[in-house]
Amino acid sequence: MTEIVRYAIYLVPTGDFAAFGAAWLGWDITLGHAVTHPAVEGLPRPLTELTAAARTYGFHATIKPPFRLAAETSPDDLTAAAATLAACEAPFDCAGLELTEMDGFLALTPTGDTTRLAALAARVVADLDRFRAPAPPEETARRRAVGLTSKQEEYLTRWGYPYVMDQFHAHFTLTGRLAPTEAPVLRDLLTPLTAPFTTGPFRVDSICLVGQQASGGFRLFNRLTLTGRP
Repeated sequence: MTEIVRYAIYLVPTGDFAAFGAAWLGWDITLGHAVTHPAVEGLPRPLTELTAAARTYGFHATIKPPFRLAAETSPDDLTAAAATLAACEAPFDCAGLELTEMDGFLALTPTGDTTRLAALAARVVADLDRFRAPAPPEETARRRAVGLTSKQEEYLTRWGYPYVMDQFHAHFTLTGRLAPTEAPVLRDLLTPLTAPFTTGPFRVDSICLVGQQASGGFRLFNRLTLTGRP
């Protein structure tokens, strides 16, 4: 059986949106293996370089960031708890998605009122925290090295990650950090490619339990449908 070194809860798209993201990043998170990049003309660097930082994680929006499993818990316990949570949450729509530059990288981000998405993420982070083992000191130090606000430092200490709760911003990452001259080029190239996925509501009807394989890449293990009442 494949060794899993970290777990996470993601939003993982399906259908054409998932296929686009897998090909763009070069990693199919549903199947857990590499796929061929599309041929895109006009790139400032090879696509494999532009997407390298995001490839391991697969095409997704993070709900609960990657964590090592606490020693007294098991993958089955985590799955059961996540399924129970999903059964209590109702599906909902965000207004849509838009191509956004975030701190030097490009992503698709939800538009409109994202209150319900933020609330879902906060509940998942808090309710499943008992399954999270403390991060190694070097990982925590790396988080601090980028410069955190006092609130982000508080969350790093309490929840193991600085960008949760009111610091949470859902996004489907499309690139690693770009040079200032690269960002507008990639935006122009990605705008028509992502247009089919930015023209209507974005439905949130499941959360996904994923795991990072010892070989590096994340893989989807359970898609948990949101079946609660509105």
